[in-house]
Amino acid sequence: MLQSHIIDVDGVFVGTAIRIDRGYRFVAIDFRLEELDSSVWPTLEDVRRLARRTLLAATSAGPISPGLHVAARGAWPARNVVTTSNGGKP
Repeated sequence: MLQSHIIDVDGVFVGTAIRIDRGYRFVAIDFRLEELDSSVWPTLEDVRRLARRTLLAATSAGPISPGLHVAARGAWPARNVVTTSNGGKP
């Protein structure tokens, strides 16, 4: 069985670190840490430090809606988009 560790930043669950032969693989739960998802780090402390640093940097950049974030990446179709078959004429 794999050994895993909860990663939280100031009480907010942001992911888990799974022990592997090369160190710890981070599995992000919080969308603000998706750039770290599946990354491998030598120590558990490295995972915690990078998760904290990345989350705080994302938080200081200002709030963003998860829906807008994902839509910007193209994973969801944009909402409230009107399409017409007549070239946009009323």
